[in-house]
Amino acid sequence: MTARSSGVPFFTLSDGERLFYQVDGEGPPLLLVSGLSGVSSFWKVHVPALAERFKLVVHDHRGTGRSSHSRIDYSVEQMAGDLLQLIDGLGIERAHLVGHSTGGAIGQTLAIDQPDRIDRLVLSASWTAADAYFRRLFRVRADQLDHGPADYLRASTLFMKPNWWIREHIAEIEAEEAASLAHFPPVEIMRGRIAAILRFDRRADLARVTAPTLVIGAQDDVVTPPYYSEELGRLIAAAETVMLPQGGHFFPQLFPQEFQRIVIEFLERRAQDDGR
Repeated sequence: MTARSSGVPFFTLSDGERLFYQVDGEGPPLLLVSGLSGVSSFWKVHVPALAERFKLVVHDHRGTGRSSHSRIDYSVEQMAGDLLQLIDGLGIERAHLVGHSTGGAIGQTLAIDQPDRIDRLVLSASWTAADAYFRRLFRVRADQLDHGPADYLRASTLFMKPNWWIREHIAEIEAEEAASLAHFPPVEIMRGRIAAILRFDRRADLARVTAPTLVIGAQDDVVTPPYYSEELGRLIAAAETVMLPQGGHFFPQLFPQEFQRIVIEFLERRAQDDGR
């Protein structure tokens, strides 16, 4: 069910915990699903443009932002199940999904396990399964949590954005980190979410994805390097793959107009093709 507290929309999950969500625009339903941070604000730069064409649904994952900070065993399947409950509650039978990083893992899971619910799929800076590099990187990130959320966020910026962008936007970055710190979840929840993505592996099932799929990556992404996007493109039948020359892991935020152009062209071209 949905409820409002001080004008803020929340959806109540089957176990009584709550998801913060927002709906904007009119048109074909489009789910924007964020990464490990889990917060819907990742997409704020994209909402005005995309809401002109689509009915957008964004949410804070359970354990993050304004959603319930549940002490549970986190998994990508659980995250996908929460999202499925949300769209059921909103009366959405079928939707496009754009998933960034962990959001892409959620998108893979729904496209495999609930193929009738996903119309078209966009996987942005996502991955297939943790390898030695991915495990080492996230072990380093998890270790930063021992020093507190502020240190974790400062270190995360170095992974998410290219050095040249950080050099030119340090004041903006510090403001973003301060805002993130205000809603940072308990450390044990973040550790649980990191453990969840390290367990994720649906490679054997990717051939079952029937949704038209676009894979987008950046050549200088150090969190999900280009070989992950290339592997997704190989394993998903008829997937299209676009590799941007730069932008790091957060290329949708650094180059929002280019990201929107690529996504809109894919979704609308596919819609026209389906209508033939």
